[in-house]
Amino acid sequence: MAIFGLWVINKAGGLVYQRDFADGLAQLTSNEYLVLAGTLHGIHAITSRLSPTGSSSGAQVIEGETFKMTILLTVTGTKFVLLTSLTEMTADTVLQKVYEAYADAVMKNPFHTPEMPIRSEGFDTRITTLIGTGQSS
Repeated sequence: MAIFGLWVINKAGGLVYQRDFADGLAQLTSNEYLVLAGTLHGIHAITSRLSPTGSSSGAQVIEGETFKMTILLTVTGTKFVLLTSLTEMTADTVLQKVYEAYADAVMKNPFHTPEMPIRSEGFDTRITTLIGTGQSS
């Protein structure tokens, strides 16, 4: 089981944080990550409108052949995306803890501008403590 990467996407679809943890994903340029974040934002918006039984918050898990993306949408519209192996069962719990770290280390920082890239050593440290190298036993 592995956690490959973490993305934080602002409510406008911009990538404000991206970090890789384990080998396994293709190495992309920063522009490619920005395009992927915007595309995921659009897919999420579309899936929130497709529900045949009323309102929906959009896609929560997207699976590929070799990985899955678990998405946590916050009430402010910020999305936390965890890229993991198919067998990773703790993604929801990890995303909730990432959100708590974000609230404490980023949003309580008076020098951080909301919706802008996250440049917080405290957040990075908490993510490293939480996820480490991305390999779980």
